[in-house]
Amino acid sequence: MDVRSLGQNRILDRAQADVAAQRELNRRRRLRRVMFWLSFPAIWLWARLLSGDPVSPGWPSFPEGAELWLPAVILAVMIGVLIIGQTFGLGRSPHTVFRSSELDVTLADVRGMGEVLEEVVRTMNLFLGHRTFAERMGGTARRAVLFEGPPGTGKTYAAKAMAREAGVPFLYVSATSFQSPYLGASARKIRRFFRTLRKIAREEGGAIGFIEEFDAIGMSRSGVSSRMSSQSMQSSSLPGLSGTSSGALPNMGRTMDKDEPGSVGVASFVNELLVQLQSFDEPPFNAKVLGWFIDRVNRWLPDEKQLRKPGAVAANILVIGATNRAADLDSALLRPGRFDKVIHFGAPGRAGRREIIDYYLEKKNHTSELDDGAYRDTLAAITQHYTPAMLEHILDEALVCALRDGREFMTWSDVTTAKLTEEAGLRSPKEMTPEERFLVATHEAGHATIAYVAGKTRKLELLSIIARQDSLGMLMHTDVDEKFNSSREELYARILIAFGGMCSEERYFVQAGTGTAGDLQTATETAAAMVGAYGMSDTLISYMPMDSGPIKTGLVAHVLQDEQGRAMVESLLEKAKAEAARVVVTHAHVLEALRDALLEREELVGQDILDVIEEAEKMVLDISKEVAAHACD
Repeated sequence: MDVRSLGQNRILDRAQADVAAQRELNRRRRLRRVMFWLSFPAIWLWARLLSGDPVSPGWPSFPEGAELWLPAVILAVMIGVLIIGQTFGLGRSPHTVFRSSELDVTLADVRGMGEVLEEVVRTMNLFLGHRTFAERMGGTARRAVLFEGPPGTGKTYAAKAMAREAGVPFLYVSATSFQSPYLGASARKIRRFFRTLRKIAREEGGAIGFIEEFDAIGMSRSGVSSRMSSQSMQSSSLPGLSGTSSGALPNMGRTMDKDEPGSVGVASFVNELLVQLQSFDEPPFNAKVLGWFIDRVNRWLPDEKQLRKPGAVAANILVIGATNRAADLDSALLRPGRFDKVIHFGAPGRAGRREIIDYYLEKKNHTSELDDGAYRDTLAAITQHYTPAMLEHILDEALVCALRDGREFMTWSDVTTAKLTEEAGLRSPKEMTPEERFLVATHEAGHATIAYVAGKTRKLELLSIIARQDSLGMLMHTDVDEKFNSSREELYARILIAFGGMCSEERYFVQAGTGTAGDLQTATETAAAMVGAYGMSDTLISYMPMDSGPIKTGLVAHVLQDEQGRAMVESLLEKAKAEAARVVVTHAHVLEALRDALLEREELVGQDILDVIEEAEKMVLDISKEVAAHACD
């Protein structure tokens, strides 16, 4: 095999890979072993045939009276087998083995990942050509890789595709299934999993072990100790418990099992993992037995005539851990030689989302309008920060909308309805009084007015006075362009938008109601972040270092507890509210037009909002022209 092919972005030819060669070698060994053991009964049968007495000797007969004690013996054996089986079953590995033919995912199905997919392919090629990489280049292939990223970004999907493309068994296990209430059982499960992984890898030329939710057994040991120390300090300071013995605490003297989740048992998980990740080349059982005999023989032989023990045969395995909490993992697990390669799976960009949308729409019934590239580009644009799983879910929900209307094909309207429902929640209309309905419409129109005037980088998606979940009305707005950074002006505009509802209520009803609570929370959190984290105020001191340690109270709390920080947040909020109030007054015509449209239609979506605003602006412009014309006359 050409060694340079290991570094390419395309998958190696499976037939030429080291894994296939090892699998063929193991297959021939198994055939020779079967032929060897079958030769003994064949020789015995030929011997009896040639001796002239081919009749079999028959089965041995039971002694007399066996029917009295034989049932008791069988029952005792069954009970013994049950007890022994249960004892050994506590340490049984909880994994499930999938053959490559059982996996229906290929790397061609992994879309929208860009360079992440290229890194996955390179890792798989090193796995397939491990012997070539070691013998011709002197390198050591990656044996443990960490897939890190938010849920639904394709970590499990990519791992299954790797096993399918490599043609090797895929051992899937959830990390939580290693946990056991019995002392030592968790460590035995981990050992058995790695032992099985090595065994299958030697038989098949390679194997991939996938551990889902890896943080459940790989949590930082120091973090666990710190949390337990803080909890102990808090419990010792509880009222009425000072001076009491440990037996008087709420645990009632109960001894905590070391394997319990959240206790020091996490440290035993990590310790066992560290040992197993360093024991890939542990010799198999038959090699250990042969080595034991050689050791006994060598005790009687001089040094120059010592027999040589068989070397450990490296098992070609690849362990993949998947987590969305890589920062909480123990640092010893991430050092070179263990999980030394971390591949981050993030939410795809716009181009990646378009690729994923194309892939899923090929499999789902849709009308011809969704074949238009403009609609697909729009869907990719309005689904910022969506993961592949979320995109598929939206399209599935669109099919549900179509099915509810008695159709078999989804439309663009179904897609937008599904998206709004997932983001804003199901409609739950409430019977409001006319006064309260007028108040809610004014409140939401105020938000939309500020967003239109001050939020130049914001795109208005939904304006509604239909109750959804806990909200009587809402304004949904997103970035016009896909952005990963925000300027001071953009964050300040979000504070202004949050004050839009309160200022509108005060403008038309003199005082604001309780519906502003969530808006004030949003404004305060944004202002606190600007002051304490982003350096967008009169101080360059960051409060972020204070938001660490065993007990996290939050950045907002740290900023507000500091006298100077609280004063800066208060000043920023007061300035923003005054500016929002001015916008409400100067653009009252926009606010009133949106309010009236909401009272009439209850919900405005996308372009409908802009149409109402443009009509109001046009009407004011026309009135201004008429006034100017009359003044000239």
